[in-house]
Amino acid sequence: MLVDPRTLAIANRYPRLRVPRRELTRALAILDRHAARFRGGCPPGELSLVFLTDTALARLHADFLADPTTTDVITFEGDAAVGLAGEVCVSVDTAARYARAHRRDFATELTLYVVHGWLHLAGYDDLEPVKKRAMRRAEARALQLIATVGVPPFHI
Repeated sequence: MLVDPRTLAIANRYPRLRVPRRELTRALAILDRHAARFRGGCPPGELSLVFLTDTALARLHADFLADPTTTDVITFEGDAAVGLAGEVCVSVDTAARYARAHRRDFATELTLYVVHGWLHLAGYDDLEPVKKRAMRRAEARALQLIATVGVPPFHI
């Protein structure tokens, strides 16, 4: 559990996306306060959130994971020694496309991607079926907690 409020570094590299910084900060603070429910939560330190296009995230995917395909979220671990929790890079295009295709709310879908990255930093993995089910359950719990303060109203 974090004693001090987490510092968020938010980089919006997506044209037309409006990032509700105050609400996003509040949502992540809720998760930090309930970190014990999520394997101790995201490590302490500054958390960097980057909102990108599919093209930009695919470039990162290729450069750092040798996979040039589009993906939804890429998470980079931080360095506690210098006060960095990690960085979560999300594709706004993928969130919008998935939300449309599945008739879901865009703001909730994009918030889910941020939560997904936060959970990766908390030690969750989703590459194996059993671990993926644990990740999905944690995502659902996290979104329920966030709903108590309201999903950040992202707009494109």
